[in-house]
Amino acid sequence: MNTVTAHDYAWIRTSPLFRSMMESGYTLTLVRGRTPREVLRAMEAEPRGTGEGTAGLIEADDAHRAEVDDYWDESYVAGAFSASGENGDWTLVLGLDSGLGIAAPCVETLSKGGRVVAHSTNGGKPIDLFHWFEDGELRTAFEGPSSRDGTTPDELVPLLREVGFPLTLEGEHDESAPDVDRKAAVLALTERLTGIRVTESLLRDATYVLGLVPEQPAEEWTGVVIDITDAQGERLYREWTYEEIAAASDRVRAQANAPVVVTYNGPPAPDRSEHETGA
Repeated sequence: MNTVTAHDYAWIRTSPLFRSMMESGYTLTLVRGRTPREVLRAMEAEPRGTGEGTAGLIEADDAHRAEVDDYWDESYVAGAFSASGENGDWTLVLGLDSGLGIAAPCVETLSKGGRVVAHSTNGGKPIDLFHWFEDGELRTAFEGPSSRDGTTPDELVPLLREVGFPLTLEGEHDESAPDVDRKAAVLALTERLTGIRVTESLLRDATYVLGLVPEQPAEEWTGVVIDITDAQGERLYREWTYEEIAAASDRVRAQANAPVVVTYNGPPAPDRSEHETGA
């Protein structure tokens, strides 16, 4: 039985490699039952040969960035290699992609008949995400472990508690539990679901199959959600639909374009009779 916990991944905080990944933003994806070339092909990546270790992956991505010379371009070079895990071989995909992640339709396809587990960080003031897909379906996703999404958002609660996340039996935040390194806990959770122990040497020394992942077209948005939980566990949740936002924008625009009426509050005009009397 795999009993790995967040403590087993404490090394990430002293790892120059992982610190660099966190600062630049990354996505690490594990796909069961697919070869590296199959995964990159599903990502519509253009083959870019191979790279020795993360140094080779970073060199290839830096060269691509220099060619593009466009800060806003979101294409990137991903690296993939095979690793033995639970129930067979897996493909590990590492992208220094600012935490964009593999497009959801692609992940759903790759997980059909298998499993995909991914975690990411966007760099800067980080947004740390976790996703578990099973047989074409997003089962559990979260940024904070007490606010989960997916078709089975509570299925992983026992594992989340075991790896160290401070949760109650019902999956709510447990203020009485000791705090935990959430990124280390996510890696431990990933190992529980894949059987693959991610280490610095595993990432650093692998031979990566490289592929240039194209920029994804922007998705049409249907609304905006604000979902914030403060340090006391108080949650603010508000959702606006596209129609509500459009209507509010139209009102503001109409007010801005309305004619401006200027009034002048000057002294009252003298009474005509007074002028005539004075004359």
